[in-house]
Amino acid sequence: MFNLKPLSVEAVPGALAKAERYRLLREPWQAESICRDILAIDPSNRDARITLVLAITDQFEQGVAAHEAQHAIAQLSSEYDRAYYTGIVHERRALALFRQTDFRSGDTVYLLLRHAMEWYEKAEAIRPAGNDDSRLRWNACVRFLDRYRHLKPVERHQHHLDPVLSD
Repeated sequence: MFNLKPLSVEAVPGALAKAERYRLLREPWQAESICRDILAIDPSNRDARITLVLAITDQFEQGVAAHEAQHAIAQLSSEYDRAYYTGIVHERRALALFRQTDFRSGDTVYLLLRHAMEWYEKAEAIRPAGNDDSRLRWNACVRFLDRYRHLKPVERHQHHLDPVLSD
């Protein structure tokens, strides 16, 4: 069809700033595209990779699948980043599902939030000094579950499917 036009290396800082702005303007598909352009010429750009993950999770309510975000997370070099942003993916999937469905989704929302909390605990254990982001996210999940007490797990059968993996 059409060929993509590559960015110049000098354009990366400005493009990254634009990606952030597009996220703030609630145009995450634009931010995602910009991040993919940056990563095409600089695959190890941590800021572009993280912004890509966040831009993808911004689109969960529009049906974008979590595996795209997980693929981007797998490319991060830091174990802390991989744990922390995996937690973000689970948390944002839970919130997107919560906003889109009725009371019957309570079990899945609860399980996704618990998975997020488990990942935040993993990130907390290896966090850089002075970085309490994983604790902040953990606390937000706890407060969300406290506010919406109807979100709780249902009794599981022995052969249940993990809602985190079923996209």
